Amino acid sequence: MSKLHIRTTKTSSKATAVQVIYYENRRRIIVKHIGSSHNQDELKKLKLIALGYINKLTSQQLLFPKDMQSDLVNLKSVEYLGFRYGLLYETLLGLSKKFNFHRHKNQLLLDLVIARIIQPGSKFQAIEFLKDFLGIEHRREYLYRKLPKLEAIKKQVASKISNIAKEEFNFNFSFIFYDVTTLYFESDKEDDFRRRGFSKDNKFNQPQIVLGLIVTSEGFPLWYQIFEGNKFEGHTFIPIINEYKQNNKIDTITVVADAAMISSENIKALLKASLKYIVGARLANLSLNLIKQISMLLNRSDNKTVRIKTELGDLICEYSEKRYRKDKREMDNYIQKAKNLIEQPGKVKRAKYIKIQNHSYQLNQSLIEKNELLLGIKGYYTNLEESQADNELIVNHYHNLWRIEHAFRITKSDLQIRPIFHHKKEIIELHILICFMALAICKYMELKTEKSTQTIIKLLKSVTDARIMNTISGEEIILRVKMNSEVKMVVDKLIF
Repeated sequence: MSKLHIRTTKTSSKATAVQVIYYENRRRIIVKHIGSSHNQDELKKLKLIALGYINKLTSQQLLFPKDMQSDLVNLKSVEYLGFRYGLLYETLLGLSKKFNFHRHKNQLLLDLVIARIIQPGSKFQAIEFLKDFLGIEHRREYLYRKLPKLEAIKKQVASKISNIAKEEFNFNFSFIFYDVTTLYFESDKEDDFRRRGFSKDNKFNQPQIVLGLIVTSEGFPLWYQIFEGNKFEGHTFIPIINEYKQNNKIDTITVVADAAMISSENIKALLKASLKYIVGARLANLSLNLIKQISMLLNRSDNKTVRIKTELGDLICEYSEKRYRKDKREMDNYIQKAKNLIEQPGKVKRAKYIKIQNHSYQLNQSLIEKNELLLGIKGYYTNLEESQADNELIVNHYHNLWRIEHAFRITKSDLQIRPIFHHKKEIIELHILICFMALAICKYMELKTEKSTQTIIKLLKSVTDARIMNTISGEEIILRVKMNSEVKMVVDKLIF
């Protein structure tokens, strides 16, 4: 259909008729006769009704055509209804479809994921936010009835996320990175699942759960598992890695993890499962003779590495001058603190470099000597042969573990995954799944735009939709703020 116009014409009764028309082959086609008026006020109202009809028929977003602005600008015929974050929702919805999250046919779950990214809060707060700022309504009383069973979709969600990792970031299952964190509850009551344990948030008096997370070398999430709050993090390592390996039918894979995961039992289990590993080494647990050997071989040469065979695998040690200065500064502070405490026996408490000998407090010189040899040295265990990965490659892969810490910061700060207020295990698991899906979208946005999640959300929020109602026709018109070049660039990188 050609462009629609509003036409006025005199009738035989000397009234003014208002019509919606278009032209085709120089012929005038009347689409709709709106009505006739006998005075200017009626004419203006009929023109607004005609405009609303055109907007509805053609999805035009202009409030008034240019030839009507002067006549209508003073009319009290429009009412401001508020604003919505239309572009923000459309962008996040488009991303969720890129992940194929919409295939679960559960719009409530999808909207809760989007609300978690935009404005994290309780599930009921999310429903209010969706209604007030996005124009999406879900009935509160149906919240948990409509949410899916976790077992039915967790593996499907992870599979779709892995597909994005492969297609967009060249992930090939050769290396994965693993770490754990703790999530505390706003409660003081324990049960079989929510237990007190070592808290990474220093919330030792509150029950918690342990969250294990697997990511790619870029920090893109792949899989997770939650454990009882008193579970030792080293005991989470093998179950989650084996589960991930089985889910993806992987023959062999190299796992990168920190020193808390290293133990003879874990090493045996990794070897039995045909898994390769790079894990941090606790060098302070080595014998003094081996420490002296490592220190002598490295000879405090910046960036030098050595490889030594051990029963836990090849031990690769690296010396860094920058790390030496940091370690030396920290060690000097601990020694000075120990000396100050020894000078005031009544105030001595358990502290590093203090020992009790002959019923008196003394500096632990043997520990000081041992730690001085380790200044500036970092160690890693691996069962990768040097022909498979040289020392530099091993060190570089381990250094990528900071990306999983960044993923945890996103979940705890941007997504506010904790404190958790739920007490039923099924709902707790669903809460973690929503945050996992939200983390995948957040990390995708960050990798694609090289901007933080908060910056992206702020940019997309700057483009709002004004809701204006034509009080004569009852039509609601949406006017969107124009995108600047930075917002357009972000949208183009995320959706197209």
